[in-house]
Amino acid sequence: MPPEGLPRPEESWSGPIADTTDSSMPLSERSEVFAGRVWSVVRDQVRIGECDSVRDVVIHPGAVAVIAVDDDDRILLIRQYRHPVAMYLFEPPAGLLDVAGEPPLETAQRELAEETGVQADTWHTLVDLFNSPGGSSEAIRVYLASDLTALPGGRPNTGEAEEAHLPQAWVALDDAVDLVLTGAIGSPSGVAGILALDAIRRRSGRGLRSAQAPWEPRDWLVSQQRVR
Repeated sequence: MPPEGLPRPEESWSGPIADTTDSSMPLSERSEVFAGRVWSVVRDQVRIGECDSVRDVVIHPGAVAVIAVDDDDRILLIRQYRHPVAMYLFEPPAGLLDVAGEPPLETAQRELAEETGVQADTWHTLVDLFNSPGGSSEAIRVYLASDLTALPGGRPNTGEAEEAHLPQAWVALDDAVDLVLTGAIGSPSGVAGILALDAIRRRSGRGLRSAQAPWEPRDWLVSQQRVR
């Protein structure tokens, strides 16, 4: 039970617990503040309830990530430098949805191969998330890849700068959960993907979705011009 007196009657929700789209808050004006190589920043004037508000929004192409699991239930993580936080992070293979017309699953398959030299015969959708919905439109889909084999030629030399050298670590699922819960790793796709896989294992696979499962939130973002 919530603390006595909470929530206030006008703030008590009785509907379904699920994220929903809403087009009842139309923009009165949008201006581009910054156009970068990967994303842009727009300034929106929008009426929210009774308030006329200004919001700066990062318009992002979106991304995919891959929790690749071997036959011993070990997760493949790569160590990559991330300049915005000036840190090396252990995270699953991932990539931007920045190739026009490329379906998200194909992006995930390509990124797994390019960043690790690994391919997978079996794919599922593991979890979807918004990275920072208070200021960014970035939506991420995390896939589960299994039945792994190494590419005949190993990892292709496709990367540069941060992607030129990507050391790999195979981590048992229980150990990966510990890394998340102790704060040792903090990549959003890693945290979400590892905990989602642990939950799926505890539920005997219940909740695992098809690799082709609809991604309605991203479809909505595209329709609302919130994808770069």
